[in-house]
Amino acid sequence: MTSGGKGMTDTSGSGDIVRTLELLWDSGRRPSRGPKPALTLDRIVEAAVRVADTEGLEAVSMRRVGAELGTSAMSLYRYVPGKAELLDLMLDRVQRPADALEGLGDGDWRSALGAMARAALALYRRHPWLLHVNQSRPILGPSALDSMELVLGRIRPMGLSDRELVSVIILIDSYVVGAARTQVYQEEAERRTGLTTTEFFEAQVPVLERVMTPDRYPIMANLSEDTWSPDFDHFEFGLRRILDGLEVFVSQRARERGTDAPDDSTDATDA
Repeated sequence: MTSGGKGMTDTSGSGDIVRTLELLWDSGRRPSRGPKPALTLDRIVEAAVRVADTEGLEAVSMRRVGAELGTSAMSLYRYVPGKAELLDLMLDRVQRPADALEGLGDGDWRSALGAMARAALALYRRHPWLLHVNQSRPILGPSALDSMELVLGRIRPMGLSDRELVSVIILIDSYVVGAARTQVYQEEAERRTGLTTTEFFEAQVPVLERVMTPDRYPIMANLSEDTWSPDFDHFEFGLRRILDGLEVFVSQRARERGTDAPDDSTDATDA
């Protein structure tokens, strides 16, 4: 997953890559000196995620996580080299295949991609700080590989090449990141300004009614009254159109091979 822009403070994979992988795959060296450890790596990672969820990613530091656990920052270094490595452990922790992803085992490739997209959107909404991390070069821990294996297994019936299947996942993820950023940033703006989105746009109405004349903006001035209604689900509309396009491509590939298209009986409006 990739993200960037406003508020980006950290980059995944910027620490000791080998040590991070050892910790992720539980093959790292455990503390061997000093008194019997009262902490565990799991507790440290969970505490760091808690801080990020409640105070934002910028609040996460070895000192702050130590305070969350009632200990010093120095004690954490016996488990994790530093904040850069801790960030990658946090990413792996929150991106474990969720219940929604487990549901990918039911249905066709279209419903699987739809479930993947909705699960990813829910993940970003639970952990908004993910949008402030540059994940263009992710560390491949258990969560990343488990999720990829699960999704690839469900969409392989599309009949595309391996590179194309991976590109399909990137396509869906990129769409979700954009939608999640819009939703999360909108909520952040509401909290910081004290104005709801509706109140924000209503405050502009008096001026816009004067300047948006039909002669200058003939199309905009004649839009239907419900055009900007919050009842319209832009995320689902966009997702379905992407899946529609993929369905056309899959059928085209099947014709090129002289085979029948994958049997996707799910109606486009239900995927």
